[in-house]
Amino acid sequence: MLLGRVAGTMVASRKEPSMEGLKFLVVRHLDVDNNDLASFVVAADAVGAGVGEVVLVATGSSARQTEATRDRPCDAVVMAIVDTWEVGGDEKFRK
Repeated sequence: MLLGRVAGTMVASRKEPSMEGLKFLVVRHLDVDNNDLASFVVAADAVGAGVGEVVLVATGSSARQTEATRDRPCDAVVMAIVDTWEVGGDEKFRK
C-alpha cells in the first residue's frame, strides 16, 4: 500500500467498457513525514475520496480485490481514507 494525497480527478470519456462507472483520482505520493513526493499515480476510487484527502492506494493485483474493481483491468485503487497516522510516537497527520 502507498500513502498519498488526492491532487485531482481525471476524466476519460473513452475507456475499456468494464471501467465504466469508476471515478479516477490523481494521487500524489507522500513520505512518512507527510511531505509530498514528486511521483503520482492514477487510481480508481473505491471509497468516495475527494481532492485534498490523504488516502491509501493499493497497486498491482491487490487493486482488483475491492468490490468496485473486482474483475476490472485496474492497477491502482484508493481503498481507504486516512484519519490519522503516527510514526515513532509523533503524530504526522490528523484529518
